Amino acid sequence: MNINFAFILTFLTLLTGIVVILNFFFWRNGRAQNKHHPKILITLIDFSRSFFPVLLFVLFVRSFVFEPFRIPSGSMKPTLIVGDFIFVKKFSYGLRLPVTETKILDIGLPERGDVVVFRLPSNPNVNYIKRVIGLPGDEITYKNHRLRINGKLIDITKTDEFFESTPIYNENLDGRIHETIFHNKSWSNRNSIYVVPKGEYFFMGDNRDRSRDSRYIGTVPEEYLVGEAVRVWMHFVPWEMPDWRRIGMKIK
Repeated sequence: MNINFAFILTFLTLLTGIVVILNFFFWRNGRAQNKHHPKILITLIDFSRSFFPVLLFVLFVRSFVFEPFRIPSGSMKPTLIVGDFIFVKKFSYGLRLPVTETKILDIGLPERGDVVVFRLPSNPNVNYIKRVIGLPGDEITYKNHRLRINGKLIDITKTDEFFESTPIYNENLDGRIHETIFHNKSWSNRNSIYVVPKGEYFFMGDNRDRSRDSRYIGTVPEEYLVGEAVRVWMHFVPWEMPDWRRIGMKIK
């Protein structure tokens, strides 16, 4: 079951805010003046006065500045791995109201190579994280692990490094170099030509053979974008020692 934390946080903030306002203007501010009110109302007033400022601050930061996410799968290996907790910059692609996701201010648009969290169009309660490969109007060709964007072959270079016994390659997207891996040496998934519609984006995981991305779910409309992944702030897997080396790592 997917829990809509944005809705719960917004609801609690509104509820406690309304109680604080009613208490200030109608019920008299201060517990002494409320001694004749039912005990449950007094408890609600005390709770609201204590937690409303905290809830309002958390709601503002989570909605408009940074939101934490946990990486649940290996689709972005080696860039991001299971157990990474990341910060997503919410204002990279515009400010949106919580819950409704209505954009209230344009700030910027995704660039090729950005690592982005977005809501799955077929189920907006589910968040995905992938890399921007195609911009609106692009033609993406994927064949035998190689990308062509608008007819241009994207440079890819094998390194001397390995991730979990799999060779690491450096891929160059408009001058932005990132690491990627391929598990199937002789063939690649979903070889095809993809045309990106206006206002939509084509995403792929860095773990190319094990990523459910735009090759499967289609392109993603701009209104489903959540924000740009910028930093790893913690790495933790139950029953394992935290990987302190990943803390503070910039997401490339």
